Amino acid sequence: MSDLIRKDPRKDWILRNRLHPLHEQVAAEMNGPAAEVRGPSGLIRRNPHAVGFIGPNGIKRIDRLGGSATAAANREKQQGSRQTKESEQLPIIAIDAPQAYVAVVVDMPNGELSAHDKDVLGQARALADAAEDTAVLAVVFGPVKAALGTEANPDHPLGLAGVDRVVVFDSEAYQGFAPEQQLEAMLAVERTLEPAQWLFPDTHLSGNDRALRLAARLGERPTMHAWQIKNGKVTSRGGSELTDITRELASARILALASECAMPVDEARYEARVIASPAVPDVLTRIKDAGAVAVDPNQISLGEAEFILSAGNGIHDWDQFHEAARVLGATEGASRVAVDDGFMPRFRQVGATGTWVTARVYIAVGISGAVQHLQGIGSCEKVIAINTDAGCDMVKRADLSVIGDSQEILAALMAKVQADGTEVAADGDEGKHDVA
Repeated sequence: MSDLIRKDPRKDWILRNRLHPLHEQVAAEMNGPAAEVRGPSGLIRRNPHAVGFIGPNGIKRIDRLGGSATAAANREKQQGSRQTKESEQLPIIAIDAPQAYVAVVVDMPNGELSAHDKDVLGQARALADAAEDTAVLAVVFGPVKAALGTEANPDHPLGLAGVDRVVVFDSEAYQGFAPEQQLEAMLAVERTLEPAQWLFPDTHLSGNDRALRLAARLGERPTMHAWQIKNGKVTSRGGSELTDITRELASARILALASECAMPVDEARYEARVIASPAVPDVLTRIKDAGAVAVDPNQISLGEAEFILSAGNGIHDWDQFHEAARVLGATEGASRVAVDDGFMPRFRQVGATGTWVTARVYIAVGISGAVQHLQGIGSCEKVIAINTDAGCDMVKRADLSVIGDSQEILAALMAKVQADGTEVAADGDEGKHDVA
């Protein structure tokens, strides 16, 4: 018998046809070998046959998800089901009588933990676990979307994020931008519980301001833009983001942490027990929150937009798309195909060859999901796909998918928004609507 490796043309055809019922099975067989293996000399070698996948046009593409796109999607599904099962069996860790606290003032936009909040809580968890009988205390301003009970709440998002104790200041005086009243609340927590350290997400809207105000009142030197805590030292960025500044962690009591400063908690549940908030004196407020400034969403750059409605090759009625973006109050984006065809300007292009976006909600309408586009939306919190192809890569990437004609779906979505009275007016006044 010949030692030549022969290819099966039928399997190659099935691999190129993502709608074939045997596509996933054949993809698992043909892309099964690991992308990296350790050779006999100890060096890591790459398997060139396992680092790409065959696209719908028969061209092999680079896959940065680690293996074939189909295999990656299957792994995500398996991991999702496994994480669901693990969340039911994760151990509950309780600290009955904390002797010290690491306080985290979370942002919680719209009453939900952001990815940045979870990173900071992960760092707080690491600091608390390194000390004895130390608990993570979450300080929350404003209402919390998921209800918190008076007993332990291990299945609450705060409990799953590593929080032992929770103090909630949810009266109207603390909502919105209320720095003076919020500062008094933090000082009340300082007097009552004396946290060993205060941690804040380094965000320009709230965390950064709160950290600076608390440090000024306590006479502490704050550590801003911190991105790493290791070996008893904290490293932060300075000099217009060009220099690393290192100082002893013991002398850094108030820290504003950058995103991805630590891994979020995912291996245990914590009590997230609500404790009584300390008495806070009323203060004479000189700053009043007048609400968000009305702004045309299309005047917001894609890199800063929180809500993006993005169009691809599947859009056939562009007037309807622009109207939908106006009604929803979303910033318009586009795939490279839509830009190359002249339907959208170049600065609206999303992706590795356009703009990398970090929106809280990204709605992809008629976008199949090229690798470069998926790279550009990798940091988006929620991705919603509207497409007629249930097997496209964007649908596999999305957190929520709607399969159907984009014109009908956008028309129904606009009708729903207008019926609820939450349409964004043409003059830029914003209606109250939750994009999440």
